[in-house]
Amino acid sequence: MTPIIEFKNYTFKYRSQVEPTLRDINLKIYPGEKVLIVGPSGSGKSTIVHCINGLVPFSFAGDVTGTLSVKGEDPTKLGVFGMSKIAGTVLQDTNGQFVGLTVAEDIAFALENDMVSQEEMFKRVEKAAQVVDVETLLTHAPWELSGGQKQRVSMAGVMVDDVEILLFDEPLANLDPATGKRAIDLIDRISKERKATILIIEHRLEDALYRDVDRIVVVGEGRIVADLKPDELLSRDILIEQGIREPLYIAALKHAGCRITEESKPQHIETMVLDAYKEQVKEWFRTSGYEKGKRAEESVLTVNDLYFSYTEGKQVLQHIHFDIHKGEMVSIVGKNGAGKSTLAGIICGFMNPAKGSIFLNGQDMEGLSVKERGEKIGLVMQSPGQMISKPMIYDEVALGLTVRGVPEEEVRERVYRTLKICGLYPFRNWPISALSYGQKKRVTIASILVMNPEVIILDEPTAGQDYRHYTEIMEFLKEINESYGITIIMITHDMHLMLEYTDRAIVIADGHLIADDTPANVLTDETIADRAYLKKTSLYDLAIRCGVENTSEFAERFIHYERARREGNK
Repeated sequence: MTPIIEFKNYTFKYRSQVEPTLRDINLKIYPGEKVLIVGPSGSGKSTIVHCINGLVPFSFAGDVTGTLSVKGEDPTKLGVFGMSKIAGTVLQDTNGQFVGLTVAEDIAFALENDMVSQEEMFKRVEKAAQVVDVETLLTHAPWELSGGQKQRVSMAGVMVDDVEILLFDEPLANLDPATGKRAIDLIDRISKERKATILIIEHRLEDALYRDVDRIVVVGEGRIVADLKPDELLSRDILIEQGIREPLYIAALKHAGCRITEESKPQHIETMVLDAYKEQVKEWFRTSGYEKGKRAEESVLTVNDLYFSYTEGKQVLQHIHFDIHKGEMVSIVGKNGAGKSTLAGIICGFMNPAKGSIFLNGQDMEGLSVKERGEKIGLVMQSPGQMISKPMIYDEVALGLTVRGVPEEEVRERVYRTLKICGLYPFRNWPISALSYGQKKRVTIASILVMNPEVIILDEPTAGQDYRHYTEIMEFLKEINESYGITIIMITHDMHLMLEYTDRAIVIADGHLIADDTPANVLTDETIADRAYLKKTSLYDLAIRCGVENTSEFAERFIHYERARREGNK
């Protein structure tokens, strides 16, 4: 069979860089294949996609050696517009992909450029909308949609042209776990029904493997490190060696001393052959143990009977109540649109509740201005574009200190330290426009961390981050939490983050608080997980299938051993 995409000895160097981003790439992808591409940030994954869709070299100039063929065409000759008829790209930040005032207009954009008749346009837009389940949203404005809905509209916009290749760049980055599962399910359905060739770039490997893929391509430092079937890759140590997170159930089996084999079919925990591992897992659970830490009793943030609505008669939040203790790391979880970010905005004073009160260190914050609250509570927003106001990285991170009159030498010292922790020090003199979405995210986190607030609220702090940068950021947050007693509140869709780093999970569904418990208890409770669009951890499935009844304790012990392993590797 002739490959639909073929790289031969392909090397690419961006004009602004000294070293190539892609080095001697040899890769064949065949018609109808579904291929997952994984690798650390900066490894060249997105650049591979940019080469395929023509953005390299037309939007990103540079030097190319070797050859690339996409459906028999040379992207460097066909151009971005020509390649858009062959390959459609769904971006990580879907907000940057919308051009229409309504969903229907946005989906129809490519057809309008091709001067398709209005009658044919209506038919094709409706057909594409039906495929991705957005036919009831055609009259809505894109900004009215949830993260999952925006992504489906973006899919329809590239599918309306009947392209043969679909490229997905971090499709799960901003989605809650259940919506992410549906996105992967939808991609799988499109792959089977349309026989399209699918390439998925994703950091959340375990979630991306919710449905079968034909191969996993591992990219490291611009080279193809591995190109294997999922079962073969998961039975080796390549992922760990490249700094990529293994699925939790694989890591748990290794903690129990199990040797993963290709014959055990480890791609899915639901169908993995566990007979050879059950006794080892149960023995590990029987003999492992740890001392649980004690929580501080002093309250730092109290929310009492909070109600809020944007429009009269439609409550976004109701009867929200919780008490966060000094020095805790707490996660707030729930599906897209549940009201999590709204709650953070109310705590910071951006909006006033219809009813209820919020106390900081026992003081009612009702009379405090946004600026006064901001000196005690720092908020890192979900979208970098909502926060960034300076063109240069150093100036953006230094802004909060500068406007408060901090001496220049102290500003430099604090900014450099924070940039190093966030993996941005090498780019300290770069313009922000030159950064990737994930790097911009780290800039916004750095701009708040540098202020050393008493409470930090982070809205999706690790979205779009690879495992190494995820760990660096979270370990830094853990360090300032433990060393300085700063209370950390994280609004997150990342169930791994919730399990590994937070003491409690506050679960919100449809504006109501439905649980306030340990992450392990929440993620092993099917009722709560289903109602809040969470993803039941694969540790739960592993424990059940191996005959361990106390699934919550199993998950907690695994997290303890993961933390110990990470501490030992420092």
